[in-house]
Amino acid sequence: MLWEVNWLAIVLAALAGFVVGGIWYGPIMGKRWMGAVGITEDEIRQGNMTLIYGGAFAFALLASWTLAHTFATYGRELSVFVKVLTAFGVALGFIIPAIGTNYLFSQKSKVLFFIDAGYWLLFYIAMGLVHAYMP
Repeated sequence: MLWEVNWLAIVLAALAGFVVGGIWYGPIMGKRWMGAVGITEDEIRQGNMTLIYGGAFAFALLASWTLAHTFATYGRELSVFVKVLTAFGVALGFIIPAIGTNYLFSQKSKVLFFIDAGYWLLFYIAMGLVHAYMP
């Protein structure tokens, strides 16, 4: 049934996306991202980290919950491959065009777009994997 979702999977998938973000915006793309955004590490530290990380995790939970409900609509017959491909498709077909449109109108750099687009692809793949293995 649609409302029968695995709440543990929802939380773990959100955590997986969160971990991907920590790695992506940390050691992999952190310096390039800061340069593309035009902020320094000191400026980042001045932000309200509780609000930033808490809000980001709340959004990750919402995304994970929505993905879980999408999969629940089709029941347990979806394969791991289809679930991961669906999650990837959500990022590629919905998230990336949305941020791309915003970045075009706000005239943000292509570098920032590709850094953020890469993150969202990995974020949704990570969530798709968790939901695929924890139906």
